[in-house]
Amino acid sequence: MADADDIAATNRQGDARTPPPDDAPHILIVDDDRRIRELLKRYLSESGYRVTAAEHAAEARARLQGMSFDLIVLDVMMPGESGLDLTRDLRRTSSVPILMLTARGEASDRIDGLERGVDDYLAKPFEPRELLLRIGTILRRAQAPGARKHDEISLGPCRFNVTRGELWNGDRQIRLTTREIQLLRIFAANPGKPLSRLDLCDNEAAERSIDVQINRLRRKLEADPKNPLYLQTVRGEGYALMPD
Repeated sequence: MADADDIAATNRQGDARTPPPDDAPHILIVDDDRRIRELLKRYLSESGYRVTAAEHAAEARARLQGMSFDLIVLDVMMPGESGLDLTRDLRRTSSVPILMLTARGEASDRIDGLERGVDDYLAKPFEPRELLLRIGTILRRAQAPGARKHDEISLGPCRFNVTRGELWNGDRQIRLTTREIQLLRIFAANPGKPLSRLDLCDNEAAERSIDVQINRLRRKLEADPKNPLYLQTVRGEGYALMPD
């Protein structure tokens, strides 16, 4: 099994430094160990991937706000917010594949990760080639015909790009606030599913403003906001987004 020294040795085996093409899969590495992070970034870059690194969950969130990724390689044990907590939160709005790295080997921990939405699980220490093979398998599965995608949803004449947080009506971009983008991402991850006010926010103060936010979104999405087709009220349950 490999550790940071083995990854470094693997990196030294070849001197080719050809930059990966612009359309190569983009991977986000999230690990608080600087040496592991930098070695994995170099190894995966030399294997043909575009790679971005983050030290902790907060930095990962910032990266995800500004860039699109095809896969996240995520360490489970980090100071502050753990990889499992970050996974659970990301799964509210994103279906990007996640490969979890962890020093834990117990079955209960692997099951916990899988239940929160992790696509695969690799225990440290690991062989660099095994990581590469698992990444390739996950990406092929994600790109296979019939694989579920949430990159863009259609709402009549409008379309919402989940990754970029952009709402378009034809060729015209409709301005969204940060909160409106967050709401649409939550709805897009749960199409057709009624969501309560509590599902749509993380505190009671924000819960009281949900109705106002929904009405503003309807004015941007609906031809007739008083009789919505796409952002509907579900009596006794909350709201549901009904994409085409």
